[in-house]
Amino acid sequence: VTVVFSHGYCLSQDVWHFQRAALRGAVRCVYWDQRSHGRSARAAAGEAVSIDLLGRDLKAVLDAAAPEGPVVLVGHSMGGMTLMALAEQYPEYVEERVAGVALLGTSAGGLGEVTYGLPAAGVRTVRRVVPGVLRALAAQSELVERGRRVTADLFAGVVKRYSFGSPREVDPGVARFAERLIESVPVDVVAEFYPAFAEHEKTAALSAFADRPALVLAGDRDLMTPSEHSERIVVALPGAAYVLLEATGHLAMLERPEQVNEHLAEWLARTIRTHGSTARPASRSASAGSSRRPHRR
Repeated sequence: VTVVFSHGYCLSQDVWHFQRAALRGAVRCVYWDQRSHGRSARAAAGEAVSIDLLGRDLKAVLDAAAPEGPVVLVGHSMGGMTLMALAEQYPEYVEERVAGVALLGTSAGGLGEVTYGLPAAGVRTVRRVVPGVLRALAAQSELVERGRRVTADLFAGVVKRYSFGSPREVDPGVARFAERLIESVPVDVVAEFYPAFAEHEKTAALSAFADRPALVLAGDRDLMTPSEHSERIVVALPGAAYVLLEATGHLAMLERPEQVNEHLAEWLARTIRTHGSTARPASRSASAGSSRRPHRR
């Protein structure tokens, strides 16, 4: 069994730091950077970014890094949406190869309803102007990146508020680690990806995972993808194990690593017990690629 981890928007595979450490040597894992994130190449000029495109990227990673045997998919936020896009476009692959799925802090659609903890009326106004503002910022990306450095303290406060449910309790080193992940994503990449979330609607695609062991995990203080979105996923996957972590925000894997690791390990053990007897060793390693394919490790 190969476990493949897909990260979220404005992050990289490094967000799985604690899970990588916990699972090292216990099960074969693949971590990859979504296009334009981390160490992966940028999207081609003029290429429209979409969640469906990310689903095709994931299929390329799976074909390269796990060409044989069962695979288990773990996705956080945009990474969970990527899993849904894979299921929608490649249902036969899911039927034949996917042994289980874990969806952390993600959504199957309706992201236009999210208020980010702000008054609903104000959010509607902001939502109308954000795409244009991001495009304008992207056109002045060098100036914006300098500004991010100048306003580092303000940026750190925003990251804490929207990443963690209990920001005052988070280890300062973990908080700074999250800041580095997010600030490493260029503003023009932020602008390229933002419109894809308004179009995201994959509730029907979840049915492809219906008869597989599933874990749905959310933080009760997640302002980016509120737990109500995870509850809707559970309705579509009634056999899924649902975990709601208290006083936890969007980056649950960094904020509550012990709890996340415990739930992941328990679910993985159950999944492998169910499907491990059919697993065959993969014929290729998951070493990093240097082409335009998403980076994997």
